[in-house]
Amino acid sequence: MDSDENLPRPGEPLALLVKQDLDPLSVAELDARIAALEGEIARVNQHKQRAVNHRAIADELFKR
Repeated sequence: MDSDENLPRPGEPLALLVKQDLDPLSVAELDARIAALEGEIARVNQHKQRAVNHRAIADELFKR
């Protein structure tokens, strides 16, 4: 498996975020960025859990 498979494609917002130069950012700006990213991770995890629960309900309904 190629390690580049998990990287976002060029031009996607995540690709731009990953490539952003962090050197000019202050410690406070880095802390704010970390907080924002942790919030996004929590949001994605909640969405993922809803999808897993939805799938489990559907599987139970159709006895897969």
